[in-house]
Amino acid sequence: QVQLEESGGGFVQAGGSLRLSCAASARIFSGKVMAWYRQAPGKERELVASITAGGATNYADSVKGRFTISRNIRANAVYLRLNSLQPEDTAVYFCNGFLGSAPVWGQGTQVTVSS
Repeated sequence: QVQLEESGGGFVQAGGSLRLSCAASARIFSGKVMAWYRQAPGKERELVASITAGGATNYADSVKGRFTISRNIRANAVYLRLNSLQPEDTAVYFCNGFLGSAPVWGQGTQVTVSS
């Protein structure tokens, strides 16, 4: 049973944009917070952005002003808009939520930015 499913990754040139989508099960979407993480080759997974059930958002310093996280309550979905993409944004992007207190991860979607 798929709990979180990401889509929207791809290959873009520097300066381009992408919109990532995360479809969540209702139980996960109703949790306190959902987030996007990313992991580049050879690096640890890092938090990119998060959004609470109340709509409060938080961003990593490296993406502030370029990325926007949002949620659609009707669709049980979370989105990440990526603007002004740079080669250092290349990574696998993961959607994250919670089932109770247990973290749940999607399978990830690849974002590749060429210079």
